[in-house]
Amino acid sequence: MDQTISELNQKIDALTEQVAFLAEEARQQKRRRQEWEELQNDLTPVAGELYRLSVEQLNEIESYVQLEDGLRLFKRLMRNTRNLEQMLDQMESLAAMWQDLNPLSQDAFLTVMHRLDEMERKGYFNFARGGMAIMDNVVTSFTQEDVQQLGENIVLILQAVKEMTQPEIMTMMRNTAVIMREEEAPVDVSMFTILKQLNDPAVKRGLSKTLSVLRTVSEN
Repeated sequence: MDQTISELNQKIDALTEQVAFLAEEARQQKRRRQEWEELQNDLTPVAGELYRLSVEQLNEIESYVQLEDGLRLFKRLMRNTRNLEQMLDQMESLAAMWQDLNPLSQDAFLTVMHRLDEMERKGYFNFARGGMAIMDNVVTSFTQEDVQQLGENIVLILQAVKEMTQPEIMTMMRNTAVIMREEEAPVDVSMFTILKQLNDPAVKRGLSKTLSVLRTVSEN
């Protein structure tokens, strides 16, 4: 008898646990159903507004895009999925490279700015502006015929400049300029003084060179 009562109590306890489990499951299902209903209630206005906006936007482009165009574009996108992935990978690589190079580019920009500021303080840009003014004067002072003649004789001009810039010629011109600037010529020079200077070997060499120059000028 006691054993029968004990078994009956065990069955009642098991049944009670099952009823409690089912009741908990029912409560959870009810809660999930309520949450779903609340989500539906929240999303219904949003979905309706989204649908309305979609219809309005599609109506605006209806005359430009047909359904077949959209399908064709979709199929093309599907066919080029790998190409799109490769393009995105390249864009990601470029973005990563830019992140790596950005500090270097900033340093290079600052270096260039400092260099330009230094050139400005040293007067490079003022010199360049002066050079542009000189070029403007040259351009406005010469005609097209003058430029053409200059082009025809440019080799001869360069050869003459080359000869004029030889060290001995430049030294002679410098010494001549220094003497003319620093030494004053005597007001009254006698013939005897001139004849006396002719005995100077340097004066003789100078007269010889001067006569050679005059001979060359007369021949041309």
